[in-house]
Amino acid sequence: MKVLVTGGAGFIGSNFVRFHLANSDDEITILDALTYAGSRDTMSDFVDDPRVVFVEGDICDRQAVASAIEGHHAILHFAAESHVDRSIDGSERFVTTNCVGTNTLCDLASQMEIERFVHVSTDETYGSTTQGSFTEEDKLAPSSPYSASKAASDLIAMGHHITHGLPVTVTRSSNNYGPFQFPEKLIPLFVTNLLDGLQVPLYGDGTNIRDWIHVNDNCAAIHHVLQSGEIGEIYNIGAGNEISNLELTQMLLDLCELDESRVIHVKDRPGHDFRYSVDSRKLRDLGWSPQIDLEAGLAETVDWYRENETWWRPKKAGRQ
Repeated sequence: MKVLVTGGAGFIGSNFVRFHLANSDDEITILDALTYAGSRDTMSDFVDDPRVVFVEGDICDRQAVASAIEGHHAILHFAAESHVDRSIDGSERFVTTNCVGTNTLCDLASQMEIERFVHVSTDETYGSTTQGSFTEEDKLAPSSPYSASKAASDLIAMGHHITHGLPVTVTRSSNNYGPFQFPEKLIPLFVTNLLDGLQVPLYGDGTNIRDWIHVNDNCAAIHHVLQSGEIGEIYNIGAGNEISNLELTQMLLDLCELDESRVIHVKDRPGHDFRYSVDSRKLRDLGWSPQIDLEAGLAETVDWYRENETWWRPKKAGRQ
């Protein structure tokens, strides 16, 4: 089978390519615009694999998308603008990439009779909750321009399924962490700051809660949905690792052998959701379950950033 992976030069997309190469005989085409969060060096360990073809292109470019899709059987759609803070400062790029780009992909995929279309989304589309966990049937209540654009892209993809029969499945995962994550996100930002002897900026009182899943567990879940997910269905992906940002920060401090003097509390961001939590029993009933313990996964992640300074330091220096 030939699969097209959009955003394959980014964090989750590149890790999915690694996972899929190791767990299938498929040929993979990567379509990526190589924005600040996607780079050639993130693909350096697999881009020369004979089963991989890289195409530089924007998912909003119909001609580039049509050319990339031709001859493929499945699409795994990772490409997205994904940083909440950036979406607060400027939402237009998020709406364009996440909504217009998704629609372009879906429209052309329908015309070209793609056999599977996995749309990769986020638990942030559900919004915040103080108790219980969201199921796939719960309404969407996004709080930021980022999560709103992702919720819209989910609806766009499902609309193409209902109207045109595009064989869509949607995944919504909790917060990912692991290697090759751009150092603007909480874990790589904090780890790289701590490795440099700097302070880490913790929003508000640090009580906001997230469920952290290792990117390899998420990739395994997406791979499972590609193989076994039912067309037209949505699958939550959660690891059951709900901790506060303050607790997470303490774990990272311990792993770096530093103390609380490295933490500086900063003004909370607008519309900061208190807690995300998804019920992933639907996917677990299909045979998937997370395999990486949070403590062990964080230790491996800290070690990866410690050993791969040449990857993250230039990116952090050029962060806008």
